[in-house]
Amino acid sequence: MSDHSRTDFSVKPTLVGEKVVLRPFRVDEDIATIREFLQDPEIGRLTGSGHGPQDTEPWDDKTEERIRSWYGTRHEQTDRLDLAVVERATGLCVGETVLNRWDSGNRSCNFRILLASSGQNRGLGTEALRLIVGYGFEQLGLHRISLGVLAFNPRARRSYEKAGFVLEGVQRDALYYDGEWVDDIVMSILAPEWERHRGFPESV
Repeated sequence: MSDHSRTDFSVKPTLVGEKVVLRPFRVDEDIATIREFLQDPEIGRLTGSGHGPQDTEPWDDKTEERIRSWYGTRHEQTDRLDLAVVERATGLCVGETVLNRWDSGNRSCNFRILLASSGQNRGLGTEALRLIVGYGFEQLGLHRISLGVLAFNPRARRSYEKAGFVLEGVQRDALYYDGEWVDDIVMSILAPEWERHRGFPESV
């Protein structure tokens, strides 16, 4: 683990894996994929965006302007790291991965990932997860990275477990979505665990 005097997120790296590259957003190139995943009702459900499919925001010129501004300013943020997930085979953006909710005193942050349908079910997400989590521990000197996954998303939970995240607990009925209460499952991974298995706990 690196001992950095600069432990903020001001550097926006490019991280290269076998299947994916994580890089800073290029809004003009990536806006079609951004629009796709923000407008996908199933992605909205799995990420707990709003309280039902009816909460999907209509995409008009005002929305696009706001979204372009948001993604266009990610490189300026010193308290979080937002990177586009790009499939190496096609060069196309297929999603995003984020380290946020940074707590510098406790060297911890939150993790989340989101893939458009075009990037799902091919191992791209798990590799992207390992790349950014490894960067967090090995380059930023983080001690703990945590996440929440909704109970109706077991596929994502399995992906997190494959990369070494450990169950911590359950926030019961944390989300009211489409008329039903849903638990939020809390998971985390610690620097000593990452150092031991580098995101491949099942091979240790």
